Amino acid sequence: MHILLIEDDLDLGQALLQALQQGGFTVQWLRSVAATPPLPDANEVAAVLLDLTLPDGQGMALLRRWRRAGLSLPVIVITARTALQDRLDGLDGGADDYVLKPFDVPELLSRLHAVLRRSARQASEEWTLGALRLMPRRHEAWVGDEPLALSPREFRLLVELAREPGKVVAKNVLAQRLEPLGDALDAATLEVHVSNLRKKIGAERVVTVRGVGYRLQP
Repeated sequence: MHILLIEDDLDLGQALLQALQQGGFTVQWLRSVAATPPLPDANEVAAVLLDLTLPDGQGMALLRRWRRAGLSLPVIVITARTALQDRLDGLDGGADDYVLKPFDVPELLSRLHAVLRRSARQASEEWTLGALRLMPRRHEAWVGDEPLALSPREFRLLVELAREPGKVVAKNVLAQRLEPLGDALDAATLEVHVSNLRKKIGAERVVTVRGVGYRLQP
């Protein structure tokens, strides 16, 4: 999954970038309001980590603008502002969670996984879709009690489909999500990965909607 990190502090930004990448995320790190897109692309970004105090503006103003525009991505605010009213304003303004600096990076990662699983309508760290089970944080998946030997890209593909179970995900969206920091996968390569995933989890679980994309069938 792809994370948008908006944090101006170099040391903290580097630490978060490294921790997120080690956790299997891809990350775009931005350090100012001016560098931030007017509206993050919900087809590519899974969640946003947003500092409130940026060198050229306020993260809270960004968040309110995004929410007014209808952006429903999970957003975790990270800030040194400790006042109760600041926390209430952040949550009421559209934040899904509010983390105070200084914080332990493992705690932030746990909070990130929590908002992502809620976004995917999952109740726990183990995502359940019928007999298919997966744990994004541990990069493990099973059909029933049988563990699945998935390549890193096959696992990422499964997670992206599982984020929206029962919903068709367009081919171009999947292709970009699998390579969020570069050129999207070409159609033929994507089809190869989908075919390999089908062989391992059961062909009936990945439904092709001709001319549109793929749907994970729970």
